[in-house]
Amino acid sequence: MQQIVEKTRKAFASGRTRSLDFRVQQLKSLKRMFTEKEDEIKAALKADLNKNGCSAYSHEIMGMLAEINLIIEKLPEWAAPQHVKKNLMTLQDEVYIHSEPLGVVLIIGAWNYPVVVLLQPLVGAIAAGNAAVLKPSEVSENTAKLLEKIIPQYLDKELYPVVNGGVPETTQLLEQRFDHIFYTGNTNVGKVIMSAASKYLTPVTLELGGKSPCYIDKNSDIEVASRRITWGKFMNCGQTCIAPDYILCEKSIQPKLIEKIKETLKEFYGDDVKQSKDYERIINKRHFKRVLGLMEGVKVAHGGDHDEETCYIAPTILTDVKPESKIMQEEIFGPLLPILSVQSVEEAIQFINQKEKPLALYVFSKDNKVIKKMISETSSGGVTANDVIMHFSVVGLPFGGVGHSGIGSYHGKHSFDTFSHKRSCLIKSFGMEGANKLRYPPYSTKKIEWTKFLLLNKVNKKKLSLILLPFFAIAVAMIIKRYRWQLAGRGLQLMMAFQRMYYKHN
Repeated sequence: MQQIVEKTRKAFASGRTRSLDFRVQQLKSLKRMFTEKEDEIKAALKADLNKNGCSAYSHEIMGMLAEINLIIEKLPEWAAPQHVKKNLMTLQDEVYIHSEPLGVVLIIGAWNYPVVVLLQPLVGAIAAGNAAVLKPSEVSENTAKLLEKIIPQYLDKELYPVVNGGVPETTQLLEQRFDHIFYTGNTNVGKVIMSAASKYLTPVTLELGGKSPCYIDKNSDIEVASRRITWGKFMNCGQTCIAPDYILCEKSIQPKLIEKIKETLKEFYGDDVKQSKDYERIINKRHFKRVLGLMEGVKVAHGGDHDEETCYIAPTILTDVKPESKIMQEEIFGPLLPILSVQSVEEAIQFINQKEKPLALYVFSKDNKVIKKMISETSSGGVTANDVIMHFSVVGLPFGGVGHSGIGSYHGKHSFDTFSHKRSCLIKSFGMEGANKLRYPPYSTKKIEWTKFLLLNKVNKKKLSLILLPFFAIAVAMIIKRYRWQLAGRGLQLMMAFQRMYYKHN
């Protein structure tokens, strides 16, 4: 591992990633990979998660292509110096923020969306001019092997190596020095990543998870809410970090809610969900057993069917769930939907705030005051009202967690910023040295008062022009008064010269 990282660092030190043309060329090559290897990517995702072609494209490929297109278009603008407001002491100077690459970064992907969660951060790292060591999740083994094979066919092999393997290989990687570590996965491993990074004071971005709550107000459109929640919860067999983890609602609306979810499941997946080409599977038998174990001690209102041989667990609704139930102690990451009773939005807020801050929070209500109250009185990585998951699709929004659900964010411009160092730059002229005497010894009260005026007052160009205009007018008037005879003489000479030129040409 040390040799891989050293080789990558040597490639970065060559300086070729500094060029915007090189970065764009690499991004275009990555885009071409998705086009030319689309069928192979779909086949790997089918083997790992039973994703059909449409799901694989919409969940893993389409968003990547959109992200690459956006960054290629915006990169010159994002990478350009960002000029900032000056104070009166730096009025004649060049002051700006320069975005420079961090260096060699480590990106560790997750198994639930094994392509996008590895390569979407990579797009940001490339755009910012970094080298990157890529570690796909070994759990989605078919996709990991494919990425190890095809990425070197399209990207610079020295700058973007792919390392496959399990815990031993990841542990060895974490022993190396990186300039940034980007990890997507669970909170427990996130703690291990952060601990390893602390050895070198390496900054981290941790995209974790948590129990994302979904509050449904009694005045919601239950039919629409049920359809949207069903889509987001059972997509990818519930193995989505921002899937609604559990529902909070008043007991009076639960019967209708359950009935509408059941109707929607039939609409989406037919009479036999197991036979549906649109329903995925649990990633492996270890996770299959973990998810089944979470149903201990709760009532199954719908579903519950399972098949260990194919890692199939049916979409399942659970009721009479207590806060102390096993299923409420950890992120579900599977197709189980617990429903808990609350009496009001205030009780829902109290319940949410008693737990660790989630990666996402969902609220359904026709009352905008309820939505605003939920947003203002809780904390989460992101919020979507009257829908689920869709905030992830808006590239202008930063995607990330808070507290136990993560550190840092990415997507679009936020990816570029995550992998950039914002370097403060001031280029001062050698002129106006008289003004600089204010900051040189010996000091006096008068100097301090002038310095306070110059540093603590914001520069407003319009106001400054209005202030300086009378002084400029006085200066011009004094010049004219003092040199009026010389100026008059010069004017007479110019007039006679024009006359001579006129008669000469006429």
